[in-house]
Order: sequence, then structure tokens, then C-alpha cells
Amino acid sequence: MTQQTLRQKLEILADAAKYDASCASSGTARKNSLGGKGIGSTEGMGICHAYAPDGRCISLLKILLTNHCIFDCHYCVNRKSSNVRRARFSPQEVANLTLSFYRRNYIEGLFLSSGIIKSSNHTMEQLVEVARILREEHDFRGYIHLKTIPEADAELIHQAGLYADRVSINVELPTTKGLTRLAPDKDESTIEGAMGKTKARIIEAKDERKRFKHAPRFAPAGQSTQMIVGADDANDAAIVGRASGLYKRFGLRRVYYSAFSPIPDASAVLPLKRPPLMREHRLYQSDWLMRFYGYAPQEVAQATEKDGNLPLDIDPKLAWALKFREQFPVDVNRASKEQLLRVPGLGTVAVRRILAARRHRTLRLDDVAKLTQSITKVRPFLITLDWRPTVLTDRADLRALLAPKQEQLELF
Repeated sequence: MTQQTLRQKLEILADAAKYDASCASSGTARKNSLGGKGIGSTEGMGICHAYAPDGRCISLLKILLTNHCIFDCHYCVNRKSSNVRRARFSPQEVANLTLSFYRRNYIEGLFLSSGIIKSSNHTMEQLVEVARILREEHDFRGYIHLKTIPEADAELIHQAGLYADRVSINVELPTTKGLTRLAPDKDESTIEGAMGKTKARIIEAKDERKRFKHAPRFAPAGQSTQMIVGADDANDAAIVGRASGLYKRFGLRRVYYSAFSPIPDASAVLPLKRPPLMREHRLYQSDWLMRFYGYAPQEVAQATEKDGNLPLDIDPKLAWALKFREQFPVDVNRASKEQLLRVPGLGTVAVRRILAARRHRTLRLDDVAKLTQSITKVRPFLITLDWRPTVLTDRADLRALLAPKQEQLELF
């Protein structure tokens, strides 16, 4: 095999992997082995490919083992009826590429997914073999995320978890109806059954580690999933509810959202254009509200418009505050942490700083301005020693005043 052929494969299979959003890494720290003989680390810095929840920049080689597939999911560019260029790596080639890119300091780990070739078990065996080569033959200590196949035998998924830092199984679409219509080869009960078994193994492995120091790890960075947004008619309220249920039932580390992207030779059942990318961003913000700000799924749903979708011009936290203005303004010097977390414009860091600062002095508006990024969004919703918004909170045009002129992808 010539180098040019390998380069062509990489071009095809790296491009084919771009539709999978679930590649951020977190929750693991594999140290180099004694004597420095191990290869890789999850804790260095390199080219940015993904961000961990703690803000670390993680560089990952993100590719497919192959874009050949025996399934015919309508929304997938790699479905068997799609007219695209095909390519396939061997497990050894993926391992060699990973090591080669690591040694050049391009990456810190590998995100590997695949189309289904021959059978689910055969494909899963190939994915596991890549991780086995890296871990056992090269003592690779970098981050590995394997996309597992729910239809594969449970033992193969178990082996994947022993080698990988994180495993993930995509639920694909938010509703059973959407999955049945757009991915007829996939079954919701099979997907959720595999996720449930993975959760049980993660818990079991953690318990064993408490009792036996050298017990094997199983997916120490947990499991995640991904939902495609905009391929079916599910609205944001339904998506938020589905995500919340997945977090509770399967202990997921993350639910990722991927805006549907039109594909060549698309099926007639698909939308003609992609949803606004801002919709995907609003769903990530709503996910953040539930995970870090104490909002219940039904409260996020209350922030939606009449069609059940989150507004695009303002973030869901501001949308909720505008609908429940009777909850505001709150006194920055007396409010609880939970109340402050609901103030638009105050993030978790700003709230932590406010709680620390008010132990030593009574806060004024200028003090709050120094502790947060922007005071404009905050002012209508809080009271300080020298500031009370009076009629500002009740203004009918408050939404228009606070909506950014040029939207920037920030949290709150």
C-alpha cells in the first residue's frame, strides 16, 4: 500500500467522521507508565479538536474505520444506498496513524467510529482490535473513545470498555417514531438495552476498584450519546425531555446534539435544508442549565416558544426569566446560590465569586460588574446596595433590549 493511498483513505474517512459530535473527552487521567516507556497522555496540550467540560483543549484523531455500511439510515451520508466514495482502514493502519500523529504532537488521543461492515459483531471486533493494538502492543496511554454498536454481542462491548476511556452508543433520533421512520435497521430497545448494560458495567468496575486496587477499569470516562436535531419533527421540548431521561436512566456523562445536515442524493422523507445551527447551540445551553444550574426539564420546556422550540434570539435562561418575571429582581446580597444561578448573565463562576465577596462587604452594582463578564443582562434582574431596577424588569421591550445584536456562542 502506497502512502498516497493511505492519505486518500484518511481524507475520506476523516471527512466522513465529521457528522459525529460526541467526541469531547473528560473524566480520565491516564499517567505515563513507570520509567516513561508508555506512549501518550490525556493531559497534554495540542491541536484543538474538542473541549472537555472542564475547559481543557483535547486534540483527537477523529476518523471512521470505514464508511461502508450495510444499514440504510435515511439521514446518514454513509448509508448503503448513498453514492459516496468509500474507504476502509485495517485496525493496524488506524493504530499506526494514531501513533504517527501522536509522535508529531498533533493529537492526544483517538475517537473511532465506523459504518457496519459484514455484521455488527465483525465491525465491533475490528474497533476493539484497534484499541487492543494501541494499549497492549504499544502501551498507548492517550485517550481513546470508541463508538460501540448496540447490536454487537455484549462481550465485545465489554472488551471495548476495558480498552477505551469512554464508550458511546448513539440513540440517533429523539423519538421512537423518528427512529422507526428514518433508521428502519435500528431498534430503540436494543440501543437502550446496550446502554443499560454499559451503565451496569461502569458501576460494577468502580465498586471493584474500591475493593481491589488493581481491578481493571471499564470506560472510566463514562458513556455518552448523540441525537440528530432537525431530521424529524421532534421539537426542543421533546428533545430536552428525552435527554433528561437518558441522563437519569443511564448515568450518561454527556448528551451531544448534532444539527441535521443535508446529504447528497437525500431521501425524500428528509428536510430540504438544515435547521439553524443556533438551535443546536440553544440545546447545549439547555443541557447546561439542567446539569449545572439546577433547572428541571419541565422548567427548560417552559422557556420554549409556542411551537415547543427554544427561541433563537435569546438564550433559554433569559427566556425563562422573562416568562417568570415575578421571580425577579433578587437581592445579590441576600439571595441564595440557587436564586443567583437563575439570574441571566450570571454564570457559575460569577455566582461563586459573588457569594465569596459578600461575606466581606455589601455589594454595589460596580462590584457585581467586576465579577461578571457583562452587567447589561444582569441589571434588570438583581438588586444591590445602590441599584434597584424599579420598572425595568416589567418593560414590554425588555427582550428586544437584551437580545444581542450579533449572537455569540456563549453560555450565559
